[in-house]
Amino acid sequence: MFNSKALLTSTLAALASFAAATPIGPSTDIPVTVTVCSGGVGVGCAAVPTVSDTCVNLTGGLSFLNKEISTVTVPGGFVCTFFQDFGCTASGVVNAGTNSQVFLTAGTWHMNNVPGLSGRTNFNDLTSSFTCSPI
Repeated sequence: MFNSKALLTSTLAALASFAAATPIGPSTDIPVTVTVCSGGVGVGCAAVPTVSDTCVNLTGGLSFLNKEISTVTVPGGFVCTFFQDFGCTASGVVNAGTNSQVFLTAGTWHMNNVPGLSGRTNFNDLTSSFTCSPI
């Protein structure tokens, strides 16, 4: 015989179990949007969807931003690494002491004064690729 109370109870228990097992935080497979601008905030900007740990090369439709990024907005819960070279590869310290990569957390950053491997650095108009991941 069909017992609706038993079915309801087992369904609620299954949903509660699923909800408790589901991690809370940024997803690694849903794109987040990083805003990059060739000028100040709102000037020459593109909202670039990125998937966790996937390299974004500033080529094709984004080539107008290659070596032109001056301002970046990183969404909350993420860290993005910006590279001087394509392919999201770092070559250490280049260009008269400027880092070949910088690490930016949530917020809006002016690339002329950002945290690099050896302290604050001017990374204005140096980016050719970047990658982001949840913190």
